[in-house]
Amino acid sequence: MFAVGSILIGLFSGIASGFFGIGGGLVMIPAMVYFFNLTQHQAQGTSLAVLTPPLVIFAAIKYYNEGNVNLRMAVFIALGFVGGAYLGATFVHYIPDPMLKRLFGVLLLIISIKMILGK
Repeated sequence: MFAVGSILIGLFSGIASGFFGIGGGLVMIPAMVYFFNLTQHQAQGTSLAVLTPPLVIFAAIKYYNEGNVNLRMAVFIALGFVGGAYLGATFVHYIPDPMLKRLFGVLLLIISIKMILGK
């Protein structure tokens, strides 16, 4: 069941990533917390480990081929992302798991409200 459940999380996350252009973590992290009882820290670390290899390269190529990638912007965002990811991964370990879970939920809620009510 562990392998099948993990593959299903990966499949659904991959579909959401390719379809919506979101990081798979928005799907993977809650799924790992609620279906596999990982702590918030474990789920976030596992999500990052999943995304470490260039798994989304095929989706990115498809978007690029359709003319939907601003490559220059992507390079600059990636440069900032590298430093930001390191800083975030360094400081997150000072946040207790229940607080981190709440912060993640608030982030998802704010994004949801903005997307639903925004222009």
